Amino acid sequence: MERSNYRDLFIPTDILLPSGCDMTKWSVVACDQHTSEPEYWEHVDKFIGKDPSTLRMMLPEHMYKDPNLDEMISDKKDTMADYLERGVFRVCKDSYIYVERKLYNGKVRRGLVGALDLECYDFAEDKKPAVRATEGTVMEKLPVRIRLREDAPLELTHVLVLADDPQETIIEPLAAKKDGLPKLYDFELMEKGGHITGYRVNGELAESIKDAVAALADSESFNRRYGLSGEPTMVFATGDGNHSLATAKVCWEKLKPSLSEEERKTHPARYALVEIINIRTEALEFQPINRVVFDVDPEAMVEAMLDFFSGSHMGKGGDHEIVLTYGENAGIISIPKANGALAVGALTKFLDEYVPKVGGRIDFVHGDDVVVKLSRKPNRLGFILPAIDKDNFFLSIIEDGALPRKTFSMGGSNDKRFYLECRKIK
Repeated sequence: MERSNYRDLFIPTDILLPSGCDMTKWSVVACDQHTSEPEYWEHVDKFIGKDPSTLRMMLPEHMYKDPNLDEMISDKKDTMADYLERGVFRVCKDSYIYVERKLYNGKVRRGLVGALDLECYDFAEDKKPAVRATEGTVMEKLPVRIRLREDAPLELTHVLVLADDPQETIIEPLAAKKDGLPKLYDFELMEKGGHITGYRVNGELAESIKDAVAALADSESFNRRYGLSGEPTMVFATGDGNHSLATAKVCWEKLKPSLSEEERKTHPARYALVEIINIRTEALEFQPINRVVFDVDPEAMVEAMLDFFSGSHMGKGGDHEIVLTYGENAGIISIPKANGALAVGALTKFLDEYVPKVGGRIDFVHGDDVVVKLSRKPNRLGFILPAIDKDNFFLSIIEDGALPRKTFSMGGSNDKRFYLECRKIK
């Protein structure tokens, strides 16, 4: 897409919201949460009862291998059609929604819901589009999601897309103007999800947002911002919901051959409903996911790391400081940024080369104390990673490509995006 068209990268759209519903029952957390806790979803199902809910239009990921999957998928699409026919929705035409989400910890995360052009997004590793994946896509996770989206009349979103907007030009100005905007919803989310409020943004204010996105995408300022030269512009990066956005892309590419050139320009499936958030906000907490490697000689592995990372040394004082723990031993390996913009990215490069060659098994672990506990047993080496450097996060994606899965978490499960807004895609 040419720079002149970046105004249409993230646009207002016709957003569907429930009318006259219990909003707390309507809005449920992302499908990929609580996958090891089916009792969570059973509790939510009982709480909602027969009231309208996004739960009836989505399928929790832990059910993807259910023997009745075909019937479940059909039922979800039937519910979408039923809700449309029964007038469950009201239409918020040609609008963005400015969102304030008070998280469980009390912080307020601000975002903007709108439609993202899938022509400007690709999750392929060899592509450098304006919108890029932050984590590697596991293709095995897509087939069920594709079946759920194909031929569905609606989409509902849990995708959070990151903007690196240090001057706070897109979302933050809306906070000062919210009292003059129509309030669309204001309610408590279930299961300690916090509180959420949404305001309609349209007309001239929506046009100013499109201008701000285009300015952020300017090639010269983009390259200057990251100390680069001639690098293709990256405007947005998926934060949560990588696989859901990849699903939307696959479905759009499958549909395109059946459309004329004119139809492709405006077909609703060309876009995906997402929420944009500024990576610079204090309310967005990036938590690294630590590693423990089993069935290795820890001391030999540490020596291999020192050989692998140019300019690395044991002890503090490096750009990236990774804590190593095995048995009763603990230390720090310092690694220069020349080996990777993020510590987790640099470590992954080493593990991807070392483990297939020497052997071992990698586990991904939340919590520093869990790493220490697991690595006390023989033939294990634990890695406690530093906090994600948000200032260099985009640069890491630009230079090194998408990070592997299980690299970071954007807050805890309570903070994940809840399904709420919908949009027609047929």
